[in-house]
Amino acid sequence: MDRLPKWADILLIPAINLLLALLVSGLVIALIGENPFQAMRIMINGAVGSAYGWGYTLYYATNFIFTGLAVAVAFHARLFNIGGEGQATLGGLGVALVCMMLPWPHWSLALPAAIIGGALFGAAWAAIPAYLQAKRGSHIVITTIMFNFIASALLVYLLVNVLKVPGSMAPETPRFPEGARLPSAFEFAGWLGFTRSAPLNVAFFVAILCCIGVYYLIWRTRLGYEIRAYGWSQPAAVYAGISPYKIIMVSMLISGGLAGLMAVNAVQGEAERLVIDSVQGAGFVGIAVALMGRSHPLGVFLAALLFGMLYQGGAELEFEIPAITKEMVVVIQSLVILFTGALDNMVRLPVERMFLRIGPGKDA
Repeated sequence: MDRLPKWADILLIPAINLLLALLVSGLVIALIGENPFQAMRIMINGAVGSAYGWGYTLYYATNFIFTGLAVAVAFHARLFNIGGEGQATLGGLGVALVCMMLPWPHWSLALPAAIIGGALFGAAWAAIPAYLQAKRGSHIVITTIMFNFIASALLVYLLVNVLKVPGSMAPETPRFPEGARLPSAFEFAGWLGFTRSAPLNVAFFVAILCCIGVYYLIWRTRLGYEIRAYGWSQPAAVYAGISPYKIIMVSMLISGGLAGLMAVNAVQGEAERLVIDSVQGAGFVGIAVALMGRSHPLGVFLAALLFGMLYQGGAELEFEIPAITKEMVVVIQSLVILFTGALDNMVRLPVERMFLRIGPGKDA
């Protein structure tokens, strides 16, 4: 055996990373005098123990699917798009403008228009760093980080000076017209026990369609083959006639568009208006989701579900055990991101050595 089995790469290493993250999180909880097993029970029960918990878990997972897919597409071209936060922020602006533009008669008409608006604004925000990388050699990590801050400042300016309700002090747009409101889980799956408070909405199905679309694009089209070929070996791809400019621009436009689609869930589906910080860090979580999901749409879906459980379970933990503050919950979530993302090689290298040692032919 000269390489790690695929099942070990996809399942074993993420499982060990997650186990280590939970172990360290348990130690942190024990150090403040709380029972880590009780905390784990509350987290799991809060995330998936009721229809209420599932409503929030799947809502958060929908956000992470969009941002995880965005990072994954760029990964395939070996581009590290850290700008999901800013692209999703501008996507929210696109969705809000579309929703406020017309008195939409029905959500089935408003949804496709909002999808186009969010994707276009997200893609446009990614186009500038992509152009700078393709034409000027600017590092995509640096430029996309800078554009996150610019997007945040731009949105604050627009909400405070241009888009807010006249006479109101709240930096937010007016509520969208009733015809632009997306059906919630209570309306299309109330028979499963979802209540009106569940933020899950039909954008979840849009996210699933995006998973299928990204899989088809990356593994079933010529463009996807060119993106993967460029990601594996840039000199070989150029020798084969693949244009680096085209791949960088197209990959980042698709990536930015997917990040912008997050606003369909958070802005149109949940808040029903544009507010400051509607993204709430989902752009950065998407990086960990893509890493943990090995940039495969199915892996991204499962990793997003896990992070959705962590977010909802963390909120319940903060409520049930006052000693565990919001900052502690962020620490637990960060540990999972740290172990599944930045410290991946800490587990991968020993596991690879173990499989090489026990592989066929080693005993001969």
